[in-house]
Amino acid sequence: MTSSIVFDPLVPWPLLVMVAVIAAIGVVLALLRGLRGWPLRGLAGLVVLAALSGPSFQQEDRAPLSDIVLMLEDQSASQRLGDRADQTVTAADRLATQIEARPNTELRRIPVLDGQGDAGTRLMSALSDALAEEPRARVAGVLAVTDGRVHDADLPVDLPAPFHVILSGLQTDWDRRLSVVGAPAFAIIGEPVVLTLRIDDLGAAPAGAEFTELDISIDGDAAQRFTVPIGEDLELPVTLPHGGRNVIRFSLPQAEGELTDRNNAAVIQMNGVRDRLRVLLVSGEPHAGGRTWRNLLKSDSSVDLVHFTILRPPEKQDGVPVSELSLIAFPTRELFMEKIDDFDLIIFDRYKRRGILPALYLENIADYVRKGGAVLVSAGPDFASADSIFRSPLGAVMPAMPTARVMEEPYSPTVADLGNRHPVTTELPQNGDWGRWLRQIEVNQTSGNTVMTGIDDRPLLILDRVDEGRVALLASDHAWLWNRGYEGGGPQLELLRRLAHWMMGEPELEEEALTATADGQTMRIVRRTLAETVPPLTITSPDGTTTELPMAPGAPGRFEATFTGSGIGLYRLENGDQLSVIGLGPAAPREFVETIANASILEPAIAALRGGTVRIEDGLPRLRNVRAGRPAAGRGWIGLTPRAAYETRDVIQTPLLPAWLVLLLSAGLITAAWLREGRR
Repeated sequence: MTSSIVFDPLVPWPLLVMVAVIAAIGVVLALLRGLRGWPLRGLAGLVVLAALSGPSFQQEDRAPLSDIVLMLEDQSASQRLGDRADQTVTAADRLATQIEARPNTELRRIPVLDGQGDAGTRLMSALSDALAEEPRARVAGVLAVTDGRVHDADLPVDLPAPFHVILSGLQTDWDRRLSVVGAPAFAIIGEPVVLTLRIDDLGAAPAGAEFTELDISIDGDAAQRFTVPIGEDLELPVTLPHGGRNVIRFSLPQAEGELTDRNNAAVIQMNGVRDRLRVLLVSGEPHAGGRTWRNLLKSDSSVDLVHFTILRPPEKQDGVPVSELSLIAFPTRELFMEKIDDFDLIIFDRYKRRGILPALYLENIADYVRKGGAVLVSAGPDFASADSIFRSPLGAVMPAMPTARVMEEPYSPTVADLGNRHPVTTELPQNGDWGRWLRQIEVNQTSGNTVMTGIDDRPLLILDRVDEGRVALLASDHAWLWNRGYEGGGPQLELLRRLAHWMMGEPELEEEALTATADGQTMRIVRRTLAETVPPLTITSPDGTTTELPMAPGAPGRFEATFTGSGIGLYRLENGDQLSVIGLGPAAPREFVETIANASILEPAIAALRGGTVRIEDGLPRLRNVRAGRPAAGRGWIGLTPRAAYETRDVIQTPLLPAWLVLLLSAGLITAAWLREGRR
């Protein structure tokens, strides 16, 4: 039970002050005029002013409340290194025993887990949430049992009591770390790109270690080992072998005594792109769609186009000297013999043998295909003639032979059943709702896949692989009708663009491919194939365990599966003859970037209310009571600030000047003043 005098004025305080000033002026005037009752008048005024101020005698029935101590227990990934987990549990339990033994004290134990994704240790966020749930006036102290590797230390938290860090780990801990300092997101295929790596020894590393071994593996292939220095930036040239995603893994062997090997490896995923695609366009007899290929290729800024066309064939004799037809001689031998391998794609647009390109050149083009080149033939009536390029050394790599029949009748190009599963034609816009073409060259397919058909389901577009190269045959020269909008037109540019990119081996248009995309620890695997079924998917995790998953059919030619990886690292995917690799998780997880225990990042929060840091290996501190504002830590001890909080159960107020007493006193004093002054 506590007592006090409180005031509850009947009028606002400014008005009360004004009344007091007026009363004081009246008393002074009475004194100046020599009125002997001025003291009584002044006392009467004081009684009235006291009554207006509303004084009361207040009695409170209070119940004391216990103090609250918050203890944050760091259970993040870095706390599982070495014997930190055991240290943390043991220290937290012993401190809890000390706190619970204190009178009038409650303990709140708050686990701090890893943040979502790669957010790291969110200790200050957990503290902010805990303070929001507790009455600040009762919090006597905050203890954090942690290794100090906190990733939200810059979060502003208004601490009501001293903050102390109970630091896990050992002063003899050391660790070797591999980090990727700089890596571009993409690189040009076949050209070296420089990656910057760094290897550091952290903590109490053994003396004399200046070099270590570094293993480098691309797309899960056998690793190559190099000896590299420690503590220096390493500029490493890497050449990407193919387009699309390239997965590069760097790893260090685990050294004896280091804390963990989780930061001894890094996975980088880089996209391989072509610099500029070099295309050779060989045009034959001029026709209405003769500029279709040229316009398509010239509109793409990433394409370097060389256009070889015949302005005057040998049989044309008009008497014009050759020197007046051209300023320079066309480098035919250089193009078709010496530099043929520099081209990514060769297109023959209605070309036929005219004696300008000798058989030796055409044989060289056939060899170019077998070694990995690409040839696309856009066939017109010339392909069915006796001068057809099929009847040259190029015929050995053609997927179909002409029957010498040219069909001149309207028809609608149609995507074949196999074409519905082929990436080149499966997603063409407005499939089937296209304008008609007016000519088709009849051919007999000998190899490859027919993805589009024409008159009476005859092959119209055939795609084939020859050794390491690719060949495509379009048995019509009327694709340009779509570009002109004939009968509504069609996806000419899209078809020709996809066709050209498939010829050049773009990964997204491969008909047989196994790809995966990652979202956090979950991967989505897509198998593209021309087959009706696929075998189960085999996934090899970083720790060597394998998992088999069935693949469910999705869109035509696609089978899909999802898988959630249990850890961070490189996963190997196998489905039939298709292999792929993907890295899950960040290249450098935040929890393992800094692994040596250190509380320096928490110093601002510790120093705010003069808290302290104590290492568990040095022994647990004693708990003391300290006043607010005083040092809260010392040698072997840390302080808690008792809050003396209470709960008010009942309040009784008794007026000190009831109305009857005020009336009696003021009337008596005024009457006495009048009588005293009246005798005079």
